Formats: sequence, structure tokens, C-alpha cells
Amino acid sequence: MVRKIILIASFFIVMLSGIAIGETEYFEENFKALFFDLFITKELENPPIFEENPSKFIDISNENDVKQKRAEAINHIWKMGNDIPKTNFPELIEKNIDDNRFDDIANLQQIDKLTIDMKYDVNSIAYHFIPIESNNKIIIYVQGHDGGFVLGKKTIEYFLREGYSIISFSMPLIGMNNQPIIETEVGKIKFSSHKYFEFLEAENFSSLIYFFEPINSSLNYLEKNFDYAEYNAIGISGGGWTVTLYSAIDERISNTFSIAGGVPFFMRSLDKNFGDYEQRFNEFYQISNYLEFYLMASLGDDRKYVQIFNKFDPCCFSGDQFYIYEDDIKNKISTIDEGYFTIYVDEKTRLHEISDFSLDKINTELKN
Repeated sequence: MVRKIILIASFFIVMLSGIAIGETEYFEENFKALFFDLFITKELENPPIFEENPSKFIDISNENDVKQKRAEAINHIWKMGNDIPKTNFPELIEKNIDDNRFDDIANLQQIDKLTIDMKYDVNSIAYHFIPIESNNKIIIYVQGHDGGFVLGKKTIEYFLREGYSIISFSMPLIGMNNQPIIETEVGKIKFSSHKYFEFLEAENFSSLIYFFEPINSSLNYLEKNFDYAEYNAIGISGGGWTVTLYSAIDERISNTFSIAGGVPFFMRSLDKNFGDYEQRFNEFYQISNYLEFYLMASLGDDRKYVQIFNKFDPCCFSGDQFYIYEDDIKNKISTIDEGYFTIYVDEKTRLHEISDFSLDKINTELKN
């Protein structure tokens, strides 16, 4: 009884938190978790897995294979050759802006606002959080499909306290990013969902650029104007997917942390795990599958790739069977190059979130 009273109180805290930060999605997503905890006592089931030999999907044997896979993925996204374009920069930088949603964050000196404009008038707005006391390292933070990066305020503040600068992104069409009306071959459409990106695919254009170019342009800007000793990346849900694939193709990223950010295709039997358009675009994943992207994100001197899953996640990728492919990735790393890969499962939280458990694991990995 006491437990239910505590959980009901938590429900109202979640509701008020969502209203306070102006993100009703926060309330809707986490209400499902509280409902589950209040009224359903059985454990979540693991998704059915029928594949017994995941290693057969990793068609990478040496550094040349890695370079080839990266080059093909980069060319598919940018359609400009085999190298990530280093001359792209944000169109607008606004220094020391005011945003009262972040006024109470500790160790914050200023926020700079970056605007990246892309084809068909799709844009991306990023915030560069600069700490008062800095360790001269920066974290790329990417929020998922559930709302703008303000939902990651807890994570942003946690690492600002640790001395990290943060550059935060929302996924395309979400948060402060626009939702333009675009003329397509099937007529004018308001792009309010990632599923519409399919209408833009062409021989000379990939809509995947909307997920990765904002990070690239911002990194180019940071490299030119700051002297950060290390670039790291953290993402939740669709943001975890984003930082995984970006780190796989851009070796500038040292340490990458994906929380509830996706699993290989053979573990997506449940509809809730199937993913949005960008997570299952067949042509792109014929270049490299998820296991290969995990491997590429892990490889390199002083590089790490860490996955964290919430066992009782009400959204997606729940369970505890993720270790099925962990040794396959580790074994491949040992035969190719330096690198690091590991998986953690949070068995306490029942939310689709970056929990205290996850924050502490990330912080420990960053310091080791």
C-alpha cells in the first residue's frame, strides 16, 4: 500500500514536471511506466530471438574493411564522396542567449545557439552549454523522438557539474526544429514525422543527412573555434541511434553512450522495437548492419562504445537478452584494432530514461 501511495505521488510529480518544462510528451511517455508499476506486477518478457549466430552478420575482418564500410556509409548520407565534409558550418551562431528553462542549472556560464539549415528548408537548432569551470571536454547530447532536448536537462546539468561542455540536439522535426511544408512528387506535405522522409529519397539525396549533418557542422564549428581535448556523445532512444551511427563513421568521437537506442534487426520481432523509417531504411543497412555499426563505433585508440538498456522500459528495447551479441563485438575488436565495447542493463528504472544508474555508469566510463 505504501508503495502505491509513493508511486501515485510520483505520477503527479511527473505530470507537473512535464507541464513545467513545456513538454507534454514527457508526461505521456513516463505515465505509461508509472501505470505499469502501479497495476502490472509481472516482469516484462524478452522479445523472441530466433538467431543463434549473430557473428555471421559482421562482415568486417580488418581495418581496410572498416574504412570501406565507413566510406560507403558517408557517401550514401552526404552524396559528396567518401569523406565527411569538413567545410560545412552552422548558418547562424547566437552568443550568450537567454532561455529560462535552463536558468537554474549549476556551473553554467552561457548558452550559444547554433542554427543549421539544410535542403528543403529543414533546420536543426542546437544549444552549446559552456560551463564556468571546464575540464576542456565536450559531450554531444541527442534527445529521442519524445520531444526536444529540454527533456535531457537532467543529463545536461549532471555533466555540466562535472565540467563538460554540452552541445545538445533534438531529432529532425522535433523540439525547436521546424516542420516545413515541402513539395514532393505526391504533393505538398507538412513534414511532422520522420515517416515522410521517404518521399525525399533520390539518387542524389538521402534524408539521413538530417540526422547527421547537424552534428557534423557543429563539430566543424567547435574544432575551428574551441580547443576541446575530447569529443564524446550521449543519446537516448532515437538519440542513441543517432550517436551510434554518427560515431561509427566519424572517428573524432572518443566515447559514445547509447541508452535504449536500438538493437540488431534479428532482435526486433516486437512491433514496438521495429523503429522509425530511418532505423530500417533497407538500402542504407545493406551497406552496414547494426552489428557492424556497433563495431565501427567501438574501434580505435582511446575509443569506447557503450550500450545501456532499461530492462523494464515501457517504450522499447526492454529485456535483458542483449548480451547475446556482446562477445561477438568484443572478439572482433580484438582481431582488428584497439577499441572497447560493453553493455549494461538497468534493472531498477521503469521509465524510458537516462537514469541515475546510467549517469553514474557513463561518468565512470568517461573517467576510466
